[in-house]
Parts: sequence; C-alpha cells; structure tokens
Amino acid sequence: MSTAVDLANTSDIAGKGNEVVRADRLTRYYEVRDGVFGSRKQLKALDGASFSLVPGQTLSVVGESGCGKSTLARLVTLIEPPTAGQLWLDGKNVGEADHHTLRDFRKMVQIVFQDPYGSLNPRKQVGAILEEPLKINTDMSTNDRRDASYAMLERVGLRREHYRRYPHMFSGGQRQRIAIARALMLRPRLVVADEPVSALDVSIQAQVLNLLMELQEEFQLAYLFISHGLSVVEHISDEVMVMYLGSTVEQGPKSEIFNNPRHPYTRALLASTPFVDPTKRAERVVLKGELPSPLDPPSGCAFHKRCPIAMEQCTTIRPELKQHGSVHVACHAVES
Repeated sequence: MSTAVDLANTSDIAGKGNEVVRADRLTRYYEVRDGVFGSRKQLKALDGASFSLVPGQTLSVVGESGCGKSTLARLVTLIEPPTAGQLWLDGKNVGEADHHTLRDFRKMVQIVFQDPYGSLNPRKQVGAILEEPLKINTDMSTNDRRDASYAMLERVGLRREHYRRYPHMFSGGQRQRIAIARALMLRPRLVVADEPVSALDVSIQAQVLNLLMELQEEFQLAYLFISHGLSVVEHISDEVMVMYLGSTVEQGPKSEIFNNPRHPYTRALLASTPFVDPTKRAERVVLKGELPSPLDPPSGCAFHKRCPIAMEQCTTIRPELKQHGSVHVACHAVES
C-alpha cells in the first residue's frame, strides 16, 4: 500500500474514510532577515509534501538536517499552520475546522520528541506528567486518572512504584518509555515520532523500537516516524519519504527504497549507512560540496551541485515528483 499521493487526482481526498491523515502539497515558508542589516528573504522549510496513512501503518521521513522533517512534524501535529497545501485528519479538512474540532484533532495526534529528558517536566512526578493530558482533556475522576496512569506505566514496561518518581531518577530509555506513555494517554490515532531513539544507546534503541511496534499493533496506531538512521527506518517502516532541502525526492514502499533506490540522493544516504548484513552494504557514493542554504537554494534541481550524475537540464529545470512503478521520484535521470 503506497502512501504517495496521486498528485493529479486529489478531488476525492476527503472521501477516503479509513485514512487517519492525508497531506496534499503541505508547504511552510518563513520570512527571515539575511543578517542584522540584510534584506528579508523567504526560507522554504517545506515545499510541497504529500502522503497518507491508515491505521497500523508507518511512514518514515529521512534526510539530512535542514531537509524539512521537523517542519513537517510541526504541521501534522498542528503546532504551526501550513503556508499552503491541505491537511486532512480522519477525513476532515483541518483548514476548515472550528475551535472544537481542532481541539479533538489535537487529542487525536500526539508527538514523541527526540530528547525524553527535555520533554518531561523535571519538577513533576511521573504520575502527574501522565495524568496531565487526561486532566485537561477529559472529565475523568482522580482515581480513574491514577488507574489509567498505572495501566499505561505497566504497558510500556515500567512499574507502579515509578508513579511517584521524578524524571531525573530514570535512565534515558526509561524516560523515553514515559514520554511514549504520556503520548498514548489520550488514545491517539496518529503518533509523530521525531527522532525518538537517536539519543539512546543502540541496545536500548532496539527495545524502544520493539515497544513502539507492539503498541502500534495493539492500538492500531499510524506512525509518522522521523529519523536520520536508515537502519532504524528499515526496521520499523512500511513506507519511506526521502527529503532534500524541503522537497520530497523519492517516496514509496520500504522494500523499493532500500532494494532499488532510484534517486542519487537516496543512493548516497544508503551508501553512508552502516549495516551489519554485508549483502546490504552499498557501494560508496561521494557527494560533492555541502548542503546549500535554504535561503539561497540552487536553480533547477536543488541537488544538482552535489549530484554525481547531474545533466544540463538539472541546472535550470526543477524535476517534478512523478510515479515510476510503485515509487514517486523527482529526478531527470530517472525520467529519461
């Protein structure tokens, strides 16, 4: 099942009832000043991301720092509005939602941050942290909130006695379990996981990933999983979206992205990823230069100055994201 949106046909988007989320050309621009005395410029943090997710499905978003991954997370979790494009949650257009509907949407979508210690209030006990979403968004009694917190602590592999402890008393892996538990207290349908295991030791990463997959199966959660680590992405994903400088360059099923990458940037990412299995190690691809500034992106294909197979048209014509089999790729070399 492909998450890639048919860019030529979005008229029936709202009618796809089993979709938890659908994004159509989501865009986020910022007006920034180029230096203290410089002129104002437009920073295109996200430039047209499209995808959809159904219950039990995971879409992973990968790319270098500054590619737009975290901006996409902020739009999907309704922290920021898009500059352009549309977002549907549970078949309803977020842009047309009233105050009460937006409140329901925010309960439906939760986020797990990269740094579990920074995202947990150090002055509150774990029980208070877990109960806070219930206290704000429900009319549950004190006893019911406490019982729900106990149950969720046990579900994520912690114990009841942890209820009255503070975040600094836990290891990094345990703190991330607490963060996951807090995200699930309102029984969301979509969880945005923004680098949820990158701050953890490798052995703990596997435990947390397995927990996320178990919870996904139990609660039929949809995951938007953001990560730098492609070995992690391969473990948890159904679909993969590869981003470069705010734009999607390749998108499709995990097996196609890892076994038959089309875009040269995707191939470079895979070549730079260490895999234990020697059959998965790709031939090294050396990229020229550095990531361009999003304030002054190259003309044409944003990747052409670093691309080992760039052609003349790459310098002037921006490639569109087009379907090639089960994947969508934005590359002139693939089109030819």
